[in-house]
Amino acid sequence: MRVTPSGGALGAFVTDIDLSETPSEQLRQALRAAWHEHLVLVFPDQPLNEAAFLAFAKTIGEPGRYPFVTGLADFPDIIEVKKLEHEKNNFGGIWHSDTLYLDEPPMASMLVAREIPPVGGDTEFANMNSAWEQLPLELQQIIEHLTVVNRSDLADVSKTRSDRLADPGQPTRQAYQSEHPAVRTHPETGRKALYVNIAHTSHFVGMTEAESRPILEAIFEHQIQPQFVWRLTWKPGMLTLWDNRCLLHNPINDYDGHRRLMHRITLAGDRPY
Repeated sequence: MRVTPSGGALGAFVTDIDLSETPSEQLRQALRAAWHEHLVLVFPDQPLNEAAFLAFAKTIGEPGRYPFVTGLADFPDIIEVKKLEHEKNNFGGIWHSDTLYLDEPPMASMLVAREIPPVGGDTEFANMNSAWEQLPLELQQIIEHLTVVNRSDLADVSKTRSDRLADPGQPTRQAYQSEHPAVRTHPETGRKALYVNIAHTSHFVGMTEAESRPILEAIFEHQIQPQFVWRLTWKPGMLTLWDNRCLLHNPINDYDGHRRLMHRITLAGDRPY
């Protein structure tokens, strides 16, 4: 196995490995160490079928279900992330950490690229360990021990494809809400990370939304500064694993008129602290 850092704020490419084969314990530990170091691992040329994709995911963690999208018929732990040629909105097209509004958000997300547009459709990732470490001291002191409220219905752009296709007369889907620390400690590395995002974080506990807004807006602007961000260009058959506990991602919606299809698995996490 060869691990080549992206040269950016995070991310590494992993080659000379066949993910269709069950990794040895030594290899599994090496993968996990590389993942903790780089936060995002990219495996080029791994066109795994659904069974092999799920099998590899289980070597990293326990697959969890996404609350708003039904999985594939034969593989309910795998969901489609799809935008068709005539559609204008993509899935989750805003900076976010997956399902922060759950009491136990997933520790990781995995995508394998099935169909990619000829141009566009990249994903940006932002390093929240570095963003916390470089946050101005006065902001660190304000938020380090605060709790935030996160909601699933906060950002319209975060609606799923099935939401947009649903009959307007149908009942509104269930909204989820969580309370988590604004600064999370990683349970495996011990590093601290900013744990808020513009898509889901509503306000600080003990403050109103109006009182929280200036602080949150300063953090949201800080989180996505260029020194924290790395941009991935997808290719068919590319598989990516990222740590949902210490980064944000943003799927760029710049490929109208083209089809993009990914398969996604989330891996169960724990309650942040």
